[in-house]
Amino acid sequence: MANAAVSAGETSGGVTRREFLFYIWGASMALFAAESAGLMVWFLIPKFREGEFGGTFTLPVDTLPEINAAPENFAEGRFWLVNLDTTIPDGEERMFQAQDESQSIQGVAAIYKVCTHLGCIYAWVPVNNRFECPCHGSKYRLDGRRIESPAPRTLDRFQVEALADDKATVLAASEIVDNFYQPVILPADTAFLRIDTGAKETGPSQELLCSFTGNCP
Repeated sequence: MANAAVSAGETSGGVTRREFLFYIWGASMALFAAESAGLMVWFLIPKFREGEFGGTFTLPVDTLPEINAAPENFAEGRFWLVNLDTTIPDGEERMFQAQDESQSIQGVAAIYKVCTHLGCIYAWVPVNNRFECPCHGSKYRLDGRRIESPAPRTLDRFQVEALADDKATVLAASEIVDNFYQPVILPADTAFLRIDTGAKETGPSQELLCSFTGNCP
């Protein structure tokens, strides 16, 4: 009787159980593909607003770290704020002038929080006084210059502007030298900093700092 019912269903022109399951499977795959495409489009379309990554951040100048101190982390903007000066001995274990650097390094910089090797999120390691990437071991000085590979270049930087207390008057801004943002020296009357995370310059390839001390792994 069961075989007869199945045969009758297959010859009656209706949908068999096998065909029904195939249609359900096909519809599920189509829905999954549509959802995946939608998520990809949502991810790729810029959705940045003022104060979010891809936009600008205006910060009080007193959020700056001390000169050559550990960096300040701004997770919402994906950057580190550093305050550099190689002309003073304070904090030289974190920020020092290398043998191939003919000029002192002074000023404020905003450093992108993504390793230049494969895009991992690195961290500041206080015990070692440097940035370290947990993925493949790349290491960087306080200003983002490479200490150890496999990172191919210095960390990227964002534009920094020094603003007056009206938050509109630009007193100074980071200059681009050799296609890279340089630290900006803040005028005495700076009240705010504006970091534009939509204006990013790629870090240059420089000799590894560990090569000067002969202790590269």
